[in-house]
Amino acid sequence: MDLASLAVLALIDSTSFGTLLIPIWFLIQPGPVRAGRVLLFLGTVALFYFGIGVAAALGADRFLPQLTRLLDSRPVLWVLLAIGVGMFFYSFRMDGRKKPLPTPPLEGSLLPLAGLALAAAAAEVTTMLPYIAAIGLITTSSMNAAQITLTMAGYCLVMITPAIALLGLRLATGKRLLPVLTRFSEWLASSDMMGWVVGIVGFLLARYAAAGLHLIG
Repeated sequence: MDLASLAVLALIDSTSFGTLLIPIWFLIQPGPVRAGRVLLFLGTVALFYFGIGVAAALGADRFLPQLTRLLDSRPVLWVLLAIGVGMFFYSFRMDGRKKPLPTPPLEGSLLPLAGLALAAAAAEVTTMLPYIAAIGLITTSSMNAAQITLTMAGYCLVMITPAIALLGLRLATGKRLLPVLTRFSEWLASSDMMGWVVGIVGFLLARYAAAGLHLIG
């Protein structure tokens, strides 16, 4: 198992909407930084990805053959082709600059905060190509269940480390880091990163289906 490759994939995943952009919004909100809420949010996201990753990796031997047979059936391949083509062309219509920045739940019950974390993680899990690739690497390795669990825990920890580091810097520097964080947040929110991700996933999905249908070589 190439742990360096997994670390790189985890760092790429650390720049996603749920692992970086929303935590930055917490850090630039008026008033004192709610470190506990930021850590709760990140912990919930990490636990979600950890659970999905471990379940997928440990269940691969049991379910992968059946899943492969299902995915290789012609009706499913045509459906995947249609979905992939649709995702690819829809990605050109996505414009992050038209999306308003939501306000994270900084006050009141912790349940809305945990719900936001789960919603953000669930919305992104199927489009996070590095995460999916990491699960594939772990699944095809010769690691036992304990090693898979430990490796996935390390992956998820690395994935939230940049946001935790920014939290530490924000607490240490006070408001001096606000201009940088604000500009970075605005850049992430206005970029077409999600459109690129959706387009790439759609292209790969369509190519897989087209190859299975022998429409391409």
